[in-house]
Amino acid sequence: MTGPQQNGHGAAPTGPASGPKVSRTVLAHLTDARACLADAAQAGNPADRYIHAHLAALRSAAAILAARPQPIDGRRRRLRSAWELLPEVQPELSQWAAYFAVSAKKRAAAEAGLVHLVSVHDAEELVAEATAFVTIIESTLGVTTQETLPMAG
Repeated sequence: MTGPQQNGHGAAPTGPASGPKVSRTVLAHLTDARACLADAAQAGNPADRYIHAHLAALRSAAAILAARPQPIDGRRRRLRSAWELLPEVQPELSQWAAYFAVSAKKRAAAEAGLVHLVSVHDAEELVAEATAFVTIIESTLGVTTQETLPMAG
């Protein structure tokens, strides 16, 4: 699987730039995303790296969804994934949403114990793509970033 990477780097949100203010909830999601990327970097096997990287992307999607809530009409709606909602809120992220929707199935399999389905290459690719995605979300929201250093364990 090849993702829509756009030149990312590892960093942690430090707060809004001179642009629009973002809520504490949005910043918390971005901080969680960076923590998941750090966990992916330290994970001992490809499946764990893959899981943490995907969760980082999911936390970033949650940040953009929290920053740009959509009005809800009066009808009850079925639950939809972040990957289904993201293109509605931020259409230019549609390719990213499609990529991470596909990778969600492999993440679920890895979480269910089917770790043999995740190769080293799969994990490395997803870590790179998730890192790029988190950075794009931070940039889109006007949140500055700071390099995240791995914690000694």
